[in-house]
Amino acid sequence: MPGVLLVGNGAREHAIAEAIMRSSHDPKLFSYMKTNNPGIASLSAKSLVGPYEDLPAVMAFAKANGCEFAFIGPEDPLNLGVVDALLAAGIPAVGPKRKLSQLETSKSFTRDLVRKYNIPGNPRYATFTSLEGIAEFLEELPGVVVKPDGLTGGKGVKVQGDHFQTAAEAFDYCKEVLQEHPVVVIEEKLDGEEFSLQCISDGKTVVATPPVQDHKRRFVDDKGPNTGGMGSYSDADHCLPFMRPEDVAAGLAITQKVAEAIYRETGDYYKGIMYGGFIITRDGVRLIEYNARFGDPEAMNILPLLKTDFVEICRAVVNGTLDRLPVEFDKKATVCKYIVPKAYGLPKDHPDAKSTSAKIDVSGTGPARLYYASVDRKADGLYMTTSRAIGVVGIAESLDEAERIAESAISAVKGPVDHRPDIGTRALIQRRIDHMQRLRRG
Repeated sequence: MPGVLLVGNGAREHAIAEAIMRSSHDPKLFSYMKTNNPGIASLSAKSLVGPYEDLPAVMAFAKANGCEFAFIGPEDPLNLGVVDALLAAGIPAVGPKRKLSQLETSKSFTRDLVRKYNIPGNPRYATFTSLEGIAEFLEELPGVVVKPDGLTGGKGVKVQGDHFQTAAEAFDYCKEVLQEHPVVVIEEKLDGEEFSLQCISDGKTVVATPPVQDHKRRFVDDKGPNTGGMGSYSDADHCLPFMRPEDVAAGLAITQKVAEAIYRETGDYYKGIMYGGFIITRDGVRLIEYNARFGDPEAMNILPLLKTDFVEICRAVVNGTLDRLPVEFDKKATVCKYIVPKAYGLPKDHPDAKSTSAKIDVSGTGPARLYYASVDRKADGLYMTTSRAIGVVGIAESLDEAERIAESAISAVKGPVDHRPDIGTRALIQRRIDHMQRLRRG
């Protein structure tokens, strides 16, 4: 009966906790959370709430409960060095060491690594520590993406045409970024369709999970501000409708090469999740960025489909034996839609702002899976907070049916909530297909 430490408290971690507890090895789950997640707590033998910065507390909790290994859910504890601290205490972890988590925490580290080792996928880019040279580089590119070189919760990236229009506006945003971050990364804007390819790595072997498409924008038809992710979908054939199998293979090949490059660069094996954000362009698959953990919401699409014992996968990662373990997923489609307070993504003075602390009722949601994010269970029921509340996942033989299950469940929720009803619908997906067909025709 292995003891497993889970660090994290979001819907992603709720899905991870569920996957751990489905194991035939009868694990005991010990969860360390920044804030209490009632879904994770209900699956845990014991849970502790505390800041991720308190590394001694995390180690003491893991040691006191005899944890065999740890699984690190979010990026913040990785960046704080929780894996390094656990390893020093003799507890291996599914999650990279701090210097390896730069794959996510430093956009420039990743771009430079890909360039140094001649790995395909980079767009044109440049990094700047001051305003010198920025205006000139902006003029060289027809369209740009501006990224702070650090963690921004998925909300710091701004794209020309969506968030600003002119090179002068791009320059102003670069100036704003450099006031808060030491480095700004400027990249050419790519035209194509994005997909998430979450891979499991023991440093030598890299295994792909089914590709997923995420939807960052707050409102229907991809309008409004970027969020942590309003929902996502995957298809039953483990290839998205606008993709070709060779696109998945290209993303996996890039990730394998990056894992090899990390070892050559640092001397350490990358043990954990390598989540590549890719874009399919007219010229093939390009790399947008890497995350050093599962996506949120994308984890909720793929983990419920996992047929292989998750504890065995984790053991293979920490032991470097992933090549000996077939990792399999059910051939089903999934649609995840986030329930959020109506105020989510709106100005604080909006009339719906009070919805952020409202009570909700999630009884009667049918066969959909519910993964708790920012919710608080009180004596009289479930309450939302200021962020995404619950990931609602429909799983079925087809995308149409998976979308129907998710939408039906959300319609049964009582309270001042909102969501993106278009995620996973045939109409939205068809636009992606049409866009890709136009690009491929040239």
